[in-house]
Amino acid sequence: MLDDEPPISDQKQSGAYFTPHDVAQSLVSWALRKPTDRLLDPSCGDGQFLSAHPNSVGIEQNPVSAQAAISVAPSALVHKGDFFAWAGETNERFECAAGNPPFIRYQSFKGEVRRRALNLCARHGAPFSGLASSWAPFLVATAALLKPGGRMAFVVPAEIGHAPYAAPLLEYLVSSFSGVQIIAIRNKLFPQLSEDCWLLYAEGQGGSTTHIDFTVCDEFKPSRHRPRPTVQIDVHEWRAVWARRLRAYLLPREIRDIYAAASKDSASRRLGDFATVGIGYVSGDNDFFHLRPSEVNRWKIPTELLHPSLRSGRVMPASQITAATVESWTKADEKVLLLRLNRGQDLPTSVQAYLDSGAGREARLGYKCRNRTPWYAVPDVQIPDFMLSYMSGRAANLVQNLAGVTCTNSVHSVRVRDKALARKLFPQWSTPFLRLSCELEGHALGGGMLKLEPGEASRILFPSDNATGEANKEALEDAVKTLHRWRHYGD
Repeated sequence: MLDDEPPISDQKQSGAYFTPHDVAQSLVSWALRKPTDRLLDPSCGDGQFLSAHPNSVGIEQNPVSAQAAISVAPSALVHKGDFFAWAGETNERFECAAGNPPFIRYQSFKGEVRRRALNLCARHGAPFSGLASSWAPFLVATAALLKPGGRMAFVVPAEIGHAPYAAPLLEYLVSSFSGVQIIAIRNKLFPQLSEDCWLLYAEGQGGSTTHIDFTVCDEFKPSRHRPRPTVQIDVHEWRAVWARRLRAYLLPREIRDIYAAASKDSASRRLGDFATVGIGYVSGDNDFFHLRPSEVNRWKIPTELLHPSLRSGRVMPASQITAATVESWTKADEKVLLLRLNRGQDLPTSVQAYLDSGAGREARLGYKCRNRTPWYAVPDVQIPDFMLSYMSGRAANLVQNLAGVTCTNSVHSVRVRDKALARKLFPQWSTPFLRLSCELEGHALGGGMLKLEPGEASRILFPSDNATGEANKEALEDAVKTLHRWRHYGD
């Protein structure tokens, strides 16, 4: 950590992870054309980008960081304050921009700053959802401050390749610049972060393009010149075939063609075509609402008010949850018995005593509990046909629920609408194609994990009998391993 960096907790709140010098130097070199070019850094931090070019303007909200930027880049002009307020009022325009915008997730990117940011982007034709993280609006607001023909080069989270909120940004860029390039870097630019970072370059502000230049590389190599594209992504294909995601372009063309052909085959099916994927229930206090058998005996809770539950994907069995599975949980005295109470229900004295215990008084103060009536009635308790791991290591796990257990929101609830089709298709789950589909439709999470949101899980593709062949098995296995490496599984 640099001497002038804020503590880690403050960094997470502000998104302030300062850029390595060689990265900043390279991005500024890509953006500049001549010494007289005026460069903008919308969130200049400690001034790494400003120090690489004397004719620079930086905006920085953190006063300590702003002072550091003034010290390392005395020839630059540094404004202290909110970038979006400044961008909405300034008449200045710039030949180029470079930087590393703060990565603040939507939960912390809020209040008046967020309102200004989203309103400003909407006026420029980039309507972001309420789930947008801060860096994406920074790029749109910066692009709008460039002169015609202007250029920009930025560090961006790898989320640009898969996050739904990143799609409006890319749509804005391809409609506002004559050239857009994304450099995907496998090795971490910031080793201290779980978040992977890529690089973005755009040129020709005021133009438009029908393709995205995409460069795939293992590590960042400092250079005054941008790396050559690995592939030119057709924007129509990116929209129509890959749901405006870039993750597939980490793979060879051969694999993309196999997957695209299967997706276009009328006999292929998505998981959402025959099943509904949703999250399990949210109890509000898992430790209180889930009891061990020994606790049930101690409190004398009637068994008819309890229901066995799968609390975590970490304890999912390989393929089925059976009565023997539940018996093993019970013998191990695991906290797997959900206290399942309903609104208006007469409560036995023993249950009321448990609700009034110290743990109960504490549980009812939690956000979820205090915002429902009655606080002790856990809503949305379902009995799924199958359960699907929400976050996975080597592969997503699909488990049949033969024991009729319920599940928390740490796993997905899968309810089958077409049982005949499910019986036909689910045996494919462990095949290379299905494992690849989970990788392509899901996304990487920190620590090497694969995360599948319900919408992503619904897109998992079951190919027709003719869509893939035995000859492709080895290539598909290699593709799965490639995506494992990109999400750092096994590192």
